[in-house]
Amino acid sequence: MNRETIRARIEEIGIVPAIRLSSAEDALFAVKAVADGGIPIAEITMTIPGAIEVISELARDRPELIVGAGTIVDTETARRCLDAGAMFLTSPGLDIRVVRFAVKRNVVVFPGALTPSEIMTAWKAGSDFVKVFPCSRLGGAGYIKALKSPFLHIPLIASGGVTHGNVADFILAGAVGVGIGRDLINPEAVRRRELDWIRELAGRFLQIVKRARSLKAM
Repeated sequence: MNRETIRARIEEIGIVPAIRLSSAEDALFAVKAVADGGIPIAEITMTIPGAIEVISELARDRPELIVGAGTIVDTETARRCLDAGAMFLTSPGLDIRVVRFAVKRNVVVFPGALTPSEIMTAWKAGSDFVKVFPCSRLGGAGYIKALKSPFLHIPLIASGGVTHGNVADFILAGAVGVGIGRDLINPEAVRRRELDWIRELAGRFLQIVKRARSLKAM
């Protein structure tokens, strides 16, 4: 898949599951569960022990998935993740060097940004999306709505505090997608290897996003 296809697929699905677990085995289980639930996207965060090996294994064994690397804070880690097969890069904050590195490699990138100035800087540097993080701490959906007024042309992904109860609000406010962690990748479900539990959550989130988009289009 090329950059344009990956970008379009992320926007189409509208959900980026953030896999932030305590072992590689847990991460692989979680990716399978969300993919089986209809979300073939996974952000493998660098906080997972052996995260780059997880990316490599998924890129080799599950080429149909869009597997990216999260919590990228420097270009060397970004390079290692891309060499392992990562299809996108994302970060909790804005490091222009990482954005420029991804653009040079023709890879989808969406850095974290919080202020209007950071969002403008990220977009001008060539980001495919801008991840507003931590979104809920600054007013949640209301903050996204406020940002979309001057930044109508910038595709924003809301991340940080997105839950089953507020995901529709973020979409209605103008976010093209959301990043979801614990509310989708339930740690207890992972510990107990409850595949159906996470599958059901994934399907539920997908339906909420779909309904919210339908309402927004009316």
